[in-house]
Amino acid sequence: MTLTPLLFDIPPYAGGAGIFIGVVFFLFFAALAFIVFKLLKRTVKMAVRMIIVAVILLIAFVGGTAFLMLGLF
Repeated sequence: MTLTPLLFDIPPYAGGAGIFIGVVFFLFFAALAFIVFKLLKRTVKMAVRMIIVAVILLIAFVGGTAFLMLGLF
């Protein structure tokens, strides 16, 4: 008898650790976006700076949400 199909029956559960990691992940990337925004102040035009910061914040939001969902369910 193979138990491999049973592994996909139960979702992973991280509890409070997943929630904590999600918040830390988002805050880390939000700080990174702020630092990148300040570093690119004189070298790049505003539109390109905002696109770079938006991409970093999108990664932060998606990753943080993924970790939060892992912690909640």
